[in-house]
Amino acid sequence: MASLAEVPNELTGPSVWTGRDMREREGEWIIDLTPAEVADLEQAAQHFLSLGRDIGEITKADFPLRQFDQHLADLREKLIDGIGFEVIRGLPVQDYSQEMAATVFCGVGAHLGSARSQNAQGHILGHVRDIGADANDPNTRIYQTHERQTFHTDSADIVGLLCLREAKEGGDSLLVSAETIYNRMRAESPELLERLFDPIATDRRGEIPEGMDPFMTIPPFSWHDGKLTVFYQRQYIDSAQRFPAAMRLTPEHIEALDRFDALANDPDLCLTMRLQPGDMQFVYNHSQLHDRTGFVDWPDPAERRHLLRLWLSPQGDRELPEVFKQRYGTIKVGQRGGIITEGTRLHAPLD
Repeated sequence: MASLAEVPNELTGPSVWTGRDMREREGEWIIDLTPAEVADLEQAAQHFLSLGRDIGEITKADFPLRQFDQHLADLREKLIDGIGFEVIRGLPVQDYSQEMAATVFCGVGAHLGSARSQNAQGHILGHVRDIGADANDPNTRIYQTHERQTFHTDSADIVGLLCLREAKEGGDSLLVSAETIYNRMRAESPELLERLFDPIATDRRGEIPEGMDPFMTIPPFSWHDGKLTVFYQRQYIDSAQRFPAAMRLTPEHIEALDRFDALANDPDLCLTMRLQPGDMQFVYNHSQLHDRTGFVDWPDPAERRHLLRLWLSPQGDRELPEVFKQRYGTIKVGQRGGIITEGTRLHAPLD
């Protein structure tokens, strides 16, 4: 476990950004597809669909791009070593079947990294929508509700979203740089920041790998191999306190977590965006946190908010500390992340 003495007083680099700054730099992170790029993505998807295989099996070789592959290679570098996120805008999903949209999305993902399972059923394609689940149920995954999520990281190196339909009201996407939060806490409340390097318990929400505890004990901040890595989901930290074996949160821990949350929600630090149908958003989980505001959906089920989600593990990524084996099973670059339990078979459900 690292202490503040090992970490620089101030982190620098492109992944240290503020929302105020990024609102003036939209051209760096919103990429508008050209008609030729859309056609390139569509021909690659049609090639894969002609093979008659499950979308969950798609590979980079199965999704042969003629020009957009270079952008995706650059995007992988932007995620790992750059600002840590991007929105690719303009995919005409209104003209696609759900199978076609999922194929394009999974094909793009295959150029960025290997797809990881998002639940105990082995789904590599997640469906982010309100299924009427109770956000207060400790076994509910928050993305299956209409409630505000709070800033968090997902169980993979990269998370991708494809917006198919947006909500009637709300459902905005929010991002914040974990390194910017670190810098602010280091300058203003280092004694609280120190507590975020402690191994705090996080609830697995009922999806427990064989032989593991129902919670993980990974610090919100880890310093390893010269990099700061964030791991955070406040609601799951709070619900892990239901387990007697979990480390008890002290008043200092709670104050530190509250300060972290307050900074994440500072309008000068976080960036808010409304994903439009056809937007693909990719976010690097180790340096960025993401969130979603609560929303009001359309009364017609066919019109309700619906996003597809990918969890990806790219080659050439950072090394992670040993403690992340609790979360990933393996921390081998390019093969880590996701939720694997006994009998998990990877596939991509379209519904």
